[in-house]
Amino acid sequence: MSVQKLLDRQADAAPTVAPVASRRWRRTKTALRLLAVAIVLMASAWWLLGRPASERPARRSAEATTVVRLGTVSRGDMPVTLEGLGTVTALSTVVIKTQISGKLTEVGFKEGQSIKKGDFLAQIDPRPYQAALDQAKGQLARDEALLAAAKIDLARYEKLMTQDSIARQQVDTQRALVLQDEAIVRSDKANVESATINLNYCRIVSPNEGRVGLRLVDPGNYVQASDPNGIAIITQMQPISVIFTVPQDAIPQFIKKLRAGEALVVLAFNRSNSAQLAKGSLSTIDNQIDTTTGTVKLRASFPNEDETLFPNQFVNVKLIVDTLKGATVAPAAAVQVGAPGSYVYVANADATVSVRPVKVGPGNGDSVAVLEGLAPGDKVVVDGVDRLRDGAKIRVAEAADRTPDQTDKARGDAGPQPRQRRHSASPRSPSDAGP
Repeated sequence: MSVQKLLDRQADAAPTVAPVASRRWRRTKTALRLLAVAIVLMASAWWLLGRPASERPARRSAEATTVVRLGTVSRGDMPVTLEGLGTVTALSTVVIKTQISGKLTEVGFKEGQSIKKGDFLAQIDPRPYQAALDQAKGQLARDEALLAAAKIDLARYEKLMTQDSIARQQVDTQRALVLQDEAIVRSDKANVESATINLNYCRIVSPNEGRVGLRLVDPGNYVQASDPNGIAIITQMQPISVIFTVPQDAIPQFIKKLRAGEALVVLAFNRSNSAQLAKGSLSTIDNQIDTTTGTVKLRASFPNEDETLFPNQFVNVKLIVDTLKGATVAPAAAVQVGAPGSYVYVANADATVSVRPVKVGPGNGDSVAVLEGLAPGDKVVVDGVDRLRDGAKIRVAEAADRTPDQTDKARGDAGPQPRQRRHSASPRSPSDAGP
């Protein structure tokens, strides 16, 4: 009996001992893993710190050479300009409309054709107006005959009145009849003139020179003076004007020269301000300032001989108000702006750069006038300035020292080269690059 109880107690204790052993084994495994990680980290640190200095990973030296491109400071004339936004405006725009009503029988122009004053444009059916003119002329001839008869009778009555053969009242009545017939004749002449004008209106001619646009009405349609669109539109292309605005504070820079009759040059550029379209002169200034924008409107005239300017075209305008003669001119890309103001990186003879503060004047996009800080002949950095500092070492890119002709000549002397497959390398940051 006692042996059976002992076996039962061992059976009851077995389920409790197994979970405890499992938890202890998991804790042991975790500790072993942490110990292995610590050993690896310690070994790596010892390997890195224990190597000779020459075998350690190289860091980017503070004196690393930077590849740059240089520009040369020169002496030249620098225009002082005022920039504004402008719209091309034609000096004359005429909507060709009919002045009478009738059927459009003929169109005498081609779309986009350049025409002169007096050129034939369109024809309205003239038959009804020719008939009206003939009728007016007939009425005039009839009334002129009546007037002639009345004048003969008046002369006869006046002679008889001197002989006391007729009453004075009859003579006065005949004289009034003559005056009435004269008024009728004058009215008939006016009707003839009006009918002649209407007949002339059937033939439409150009009132001025310009370029005709797209045809708005086709032959065969009935047209009348109340039509809103007309037959075509003629726009004067040569010369043409540009209306642009400048700030009101800039008026004193050019108003004296304009009133003195001096021709101020105006340049028109395309919408992206990358190409010059035309060159003209300032014509006039508006008589009031727009209070909502604080600007004033100016009109410039352009010959537009090549017709590069079109009405309603958007352009960028530069008004040259003055020119600095013999100014020190530097590439605009070389001028940097920082906390101390404007400055440039000047290349030294020992292949280093120096920071030099400058005083900048007017510019024209690619170049800028330097009033103080530079002299003609100085070499300034125009590309690669973001990686420079005062005293940094530089290396001039080979392509920057060659002109396009020299580059093409060098390629020609080298002869044809075999084509090679290029592999693009992944970019790396300046901190990862070696010296």
